Amino acid sequence: MRRTHFTRLLLIAVLAALGACAQNPAARNNANWESAAVPVEPMPPATAGSIYRPNYGMKLFLDRRARQVGDIITVTLQEKTDASKSSTTATSKSSDLEIPGATVLGRAVTRGGIPIDTSVGNEQEFSGQGSSSQSNSLTGSITVTVSEVLTNGSLRVRGEKWVTINQGEEFIRLMGIVRPEDIAADNTVPSYKVADARIAYSGKGTLADANSMGWLGRLFQSVLSPF
Repeated sequence: MRRTHFTRLLLIAVLAALGACAQNPAARNNANWESAAVPVEPMPPATAGSIYRPNYGMKLFLDRRARQVGDIITVTLQEKTDASKSSTTATSKSSDLEIPGATVLGRAVTRGGIPIDTSVGNEQEFSGQGSSSQSNSLTGSITVTVSEVLTNGSLRVRGEKWVTINQGEEFIRLMGIVRPEDIAADNTVPSYKVADARIAYSGKGTLADANSMGWLGRLFQSVLSPF
């Protein structure tokens, strides 16, 4: 009885662990992807008789491109990768060796009246072929915020976008480093110019769950499966 009870508890623990692993790891409240907005400083009191006021931004000669923490920038997703690989191998080898027949007192050694064959032959052949191909494409746009200005002037950006459609949610997350020189006049930058880019596109909900394999199926597909 004790062994049966222990086996049931172990089975329940394994099923609970597999169920937890089956859950979608995506979550809205994730500090790694949250916008890096800076607090707004209060405006200084107005002083009469003075044109210049301290703490006021002098933006007469500045454009609208992102340059400091909290600024927003639009990243156009232009990701496309194509990879293919094929290999073919063929080898062959043959060898022949003949030894003069043995003789005894000048007469050839025979077996059943037939001279003994002393030739040796060997032939080997091998052929193999393999191919692999993969293609990925992602287009769209996402607006992120500047989370840090590096010492060399580059901007570290991060952000996410969630879209709820019917019974499911889709999200795009992006994180990386952008050079100010690569930002266009309309405050956009293509994704292929984002260094150390981490781009995630996925979804959660009823449709995403229906399109994914269950935890039991993944168990039988894993290396731990005895079948």
